[in-house]
Amino acid sequence: MAKKKKLKIAIQGIATSFHEVAALTYFNEPIETVECLSFHQLCESLKNGTSDYAVMAIENSIAGSILPNYFLLQDYHFNIIGELYLPIHMNLLVLPGTKLSDIKTIESHPMAIRQCTEFLHALNGVEIRESDDTALSAKRVKELKLKNTAAIANEFAAKKYGLQILEKRIETHKKNFTRFLVLAKRSNGKIESNKASLCFEVANEVGSLADALTTFKNNSINLTKIQSIPIIGRPSEYSIHIDVEWKRRKSYDTAMHEIMRQVKNLNVLGEYKKAKVEYK
Repeated sequence: MAKKKKLKIAIQGIATSFHEVAALTYFNEPIETVECLSFHQLCESLKNGTSDYAVMAIENSIAGSILPNYFLLQDYHFNIIGELYLPIHMNLLVLPGTKLSDIKTIESHPMAIRQCTEFLHALNGVEIRESDDTALSAKRVKELKLKNTAAIANEFAAKKYGLQILEKRIETHKKNFTRFLVLAKRSNGKIESNKASLCFEVANEVGSLADALTTFKNNSINLTKIQSIPIIGRPSEYSIHIDVEWKRRKSYDTAMHEIMRQVKNLNVLGEYKKAKVEYK
């Protein structure tokens, strides 16, 4: 009997990064992660077929939306087939035996740093340095034997690289999570959906956006997120990204039929199943 081929999942970062944890959690089966040090590389991996799916962070409950990723969603025209809310716990990792007073530099991904601002602001004389990935920062501390540098990363990175967790759960708010999107080159028609991500443009006139959003309200469609993205080369014009949820598919279909007459360049980025938010 032929052995089942592992799915290749593009992630931002390296092994033990939060993206890998999200990919393993979502697919819940043995997978092969394709490590990408930028979100652009992640999209190129999916586009070129070196990965079957991609997992991309889109927002964090402390740091907010990752705006550049909305531009990538527009540019690459991938299909969102799922989402995941992953609890995020940040830890300060150091070489064994290092004390807090020894640390001169702390490095991590910019989003991780933003999630730990309260802890970091309380430190004196410590340089905060941005890197491409949380797990990569942990790997650098280990491989380069950086006695005066700490990394902000998760406990899996601490175990993999043999680092000591000097301070646990240093995120500013303990109910911290990141929302990840699962991307594919084409739609999976088998998914039983109750949520969708859309983007569109509206006329630069009084009430045009309000009229469009009222259409969803009138059809009992719940609006869970709205994000405006500047349209490059067209000052004062924006692409509107929204997430909507429904209980009856017919209500969503009716709303979409009506909204097509109210907006321009309507694009359904994906229809998928709503994920649960479970704090840990």
